[in-house]
Amino acid sequence: MSMPRQYITTAIDYPNAAPHMGHVLEKVLADVCARWFRLRGDEVRFQIGTDEHGIKVQRTAESEGLTAKKLVDRNVPMFEDLYRKLGISYDKFIRTSDQKEHWPTVVELWKKLDSAGMLEKRSYTGMYCSGCERFMTKKDLDDKGQCENHKKAPEEVTEENYFFLMSKDSENLKKLLTKNWDKEEYRIVPQFRENETLSLIDQGLEDVSFSRPKSSLSWGIPVPDEEAQTMYVWCDALTNYISGLGLLTDHEEREWWDDAEITHVIGKDIARFHALIWPSMLKHGGVRTPDKLLIHGFLTSEGEKMSKSTGNVVVPNDVLEKFGGDPDPLRFYLSHEVPVGRDGDFSWDRIEKLYDSKLRNDLGNLLNRVLVLLKKEGGDLGDFGSDPKLLGDKWKKYQESMNAFRLEDGVSLAVELATECNQFIDKNKPWELKGDEKVNLLTQLAEALRHVALMLLPFTPGTSERILKQLGLKAPETLEGKIDWGAEKSWKKVGEAEILFEPLED
Repeated sequence: MSMPRQYITTAIDYPNAAPHMGHVLEKVLADVCARWFRLRGDEVRFQIGTDEHGIKVQRTAESEGLTAKKLVDRNVPMFEDLYRKLGISYDKFIRTSDQKEHWPTVVELWKKLDSAGMLEKRSYTGMYCSGCERFMTKKDLDDKGQCENHKKAPEEVTEENYFFLMSKDSENLKKLLTKNWDKEEYRIVPQFRENETLSLIDQGLEDVSFSRPKSSLSWGIPVPDEEAQTMYVWCDALTNYISGLGLLTDHEEREWWDDAEITHVIGKDIARFHALIWPSMLKHGGVRTPDKLLIHGFLTSEGEKMSKSTGNVVVPNDVLEKFGGDPDPLRFYLSHEVPVGRDGDFSWDRIEKLYDSKLRNDLGNLLNRVLVLLKKEGGDLGDFGSDPKLLGDKWKKYQESMNAFRLEDGVSLAVELATECNQFIDKNKPWELKGDEKVNLLTQLAEALRHVALMLLPFTPGTSERILKQLGLKAPETLEGKIDWGAEKSWKKVGEAEILFEPLED
């Protein structure tokens, strides 16, 4: 029997500047999901990438005296390097400037939309926000007439563009979003984000600008048979999810779209485009919709929006450097402190306190105490016995939480188990025991620590691997046959104790 397939993607990042903490939040969230899918035995394909065309990139390049191509070729490696440091386990990195892999699918999808009567060329005057890369209406602006995301008034633009006729699809999209939650077909997660999308439909959908004159936007994919027009971000960037699989070309990996459960992980600021424009494009392009749209919130800094002007921007590499290059404290923080779908906050004080209390003390010191005491007895394990009420139904709750994308609950269960282990060791005082009684109690604690490490594998893979190595075990590829108490029947001896987390320097 073949394994279930999971195709998980993230939004592709603008490389007009260095990556920021919002990029990190999204990639860690998606990576936790991808690692969890693998652990439960699914076959996984995980894709990330960069959205390299558009006005923002073009203008940044011009301001630096570079071509757009040179700018993205300089900046994209910064994203790849950061994600390597973070342990993001992606299988495919797509670049929209890739004329061999990306462009052919985009061109074919455009042709299909045109044949379906969903594209119309017309003259248009509107308010254009370069930050959002779209035309705005008054309802998109705040009381000052500014874009709510970028706090800048859009510029009035008059030009001839191709438009995608979204207004035709209101009823179809409403049916798509309302009929399938119970069937678990097309879902927006968390569900309250779905309600936000439905309200947008009720307000009335407008046609979407799908191209710009080449005189305004030269950096991008030309419209088929019309070199004077450049494809706009929606047909170009959104199509990465299928171009990464070669769909609509002669090298399709169709099984990863047709025969997989598809989850898009994106931020709330671009939710409307993925929840409305993208499904409509797929329908008229003859391609099925994804299964889940997992939407995350924003990340603030010390309770305030990150801004260069206020000097509160958190640089991802600075956080990694604080913890000696180990990505797991940051991965743990984001997973533990930012509920999926909600806004979260990054605090230097909070991450340091969490590192000291939960990682160094509750986990690191516990592991060290158990191993040192066992080594004094020779390092051999004794009788595992039955679960001394440490594990209980935690695995049932853990699996339910992870499958429902309540990832913060999943990591909290691992933390809870470590805390209860500390309480167990303080209550039973193994250092006061002797012989088999001492070894057997320490064996139970070692077994509980094995379960902590397994639960933390999606969140802090490096830490879990180090814990398991010190216990004398290897990290499993899947959890099959591993989550019962005493499941490792051949496990007889622990390894050497090492410091799991170093103290922070002042």
